[in-house]
Amino acid sequence: MPDLPILYSFRRCPYAMRARMALAASGVEVMLREVLLKDKPSELLAASPKATVPVLVLSDGQIIEESLDVMQWALEYRDPLNWLGGKALDSDWISACDGDFKHWLDRYKYAERYPEHTAEGYRQNAEAFIQRLENQLSGSEWVGGDAANAVDVALFPFIRQFAGVEPSWWQQAPYPKVSQWLENWLNSALFSAIMAKYPRWESGQPGERFPPNPDRGAPINP
Repeated sequence: MPDLPILYSFRRCPYAMRARMALAASGVEVMLREVLLKDKPSELLAASPKATVPVLVLSDGQIIEESLDVMQWALEYRDPLNWLGGKALDSDWISACDGDFKHWLDRYKYAERYPEHTAEGYRQNAEAFIQRLENQLSGSEWVGGDAANAVDVALFPFIRQFAGVEPSWWQQAPYPKVSQWLENWLNSALFSAIMAKYPRWESGQPGERFPPNPDRGAPINP
């Protein structure tokens, strides 16, 4: 078996979804190690003491331990969908998502840990970002430009998480453009491919080959 980069991942983590989306789109092959974040393996801790996912260990021993850096590495290797076009990973949209929006999203999702305010209050704070997205998508099909790019890819896993906190509320929320944009991603062949379930990785095993051969260059919503 050739020496492939190793990706430590957790299926439901939005940061790890970013990385898997970029790797699958680029077609660069890695050995995926699906870990349990409540019981992190010593190999992950040795590679990256911060112990969050994704962590990509390259064949030469280099460690890439931030989701945006994994995306950059994969798409610089090959970018058939032109996801790095425009501002892409330097976008202010991503900074806002990873900053204030993520702050409020965490409190909305885990409101019982933050009893200072109600879940509804935290949701309303997070909605400021959702409203910005709604305004953007009212004039364009994609957040990052005229076509889907790395900005959209970096954002949608977090909007997915927001929508999943109260699905019944989200279904009637006044954000139809964001809802349709999100559904386009969730129904895409590429997303289905990267969300395939893998067994929990066990020490001593190489991992699972990834990506699972999705159609390269397929439209986002075929």
